[in-house]
Amino acid sequence: MYKRIVLKLSGEALAGTRGFGLEADKVAEIAGELAEVHALGVQIGIVVGGGNIFRGVAAQAKEMDRVSADSMGMLATVINALALQDALEKRGVQCRVMSAVLMNQLAEPYIRRRAVRHLEKGRIVIFAAGTGNPYFSTDTAASLRAMEIKADVLLKGTKVEGIYNADPVLVKDAVKYEEISYMEILKQGLKVMDLTAVSLCKDNDLPMIVFNMNHSGNIKRVVMGEKVGSLVTA
Repeated sequence: MYKRIVLKLSGEALAGTRGFGLEADKVAEIAGELAEVHALGVQIGIVVGGGNIFRGVAAQAKEMDRVSADSMGMLATVINALALQDALEKRGVQCRVMSAVLMNQLAEPYIRRRAVRHLEKGRIVIFAAGTGNPYFSTDTAASLRAMEIKADVLLKGTKVEGIYNADPVLVKDAVKYEEISYMEILKQGLKVMDLTAVSLCKDNDLPMIVFNMNHSGNIKRVVMGEKVGSLVTA
């Protein structure tokens, strides 16, 4: 169904049941799913968050300067990216970490044409350090990278089944949207992604699928065209 995808992974997805740090089994499980999708011939870019290690807008960063706190958050995404790279390479999948912040000993610098070349050669590319700028979330980084590399779709893995009109964890009779437009998300103020990311996707006509990462095999189902999660279109 999709030849080139960008998957937005939250840092919490790598933390598993612990909720913080890295859970080796969970990282290995996600890497296994990605290896399956990669074997289908799909070109995969991944944008990983850092909330399992440090989040610039979290309570522990309240007294900090926002720029410093966001910089720490960017470094946290690099830690997650290296962990995911290691797990993928153990499965025989060639992988490159590209960082928006220069750190040549750990990762390649993000260069759009080089990233596209890696994808064309069958390597998975993990985009680390967000956009390289404070005040921008990894959601915005995912939207930006997806458009830069001309991805067919942006996949956002969450812990719920899709997009609802209210938080399904708190509201039992929350209604799930099978399909929704970016304008509706903005109108209703749904907290799917931050507003910058939603506006970027809307303005550039990039489809997005929000689905539950906790169900094994869901990434493959989405890529194969099965109706999983919620589809967002312009």
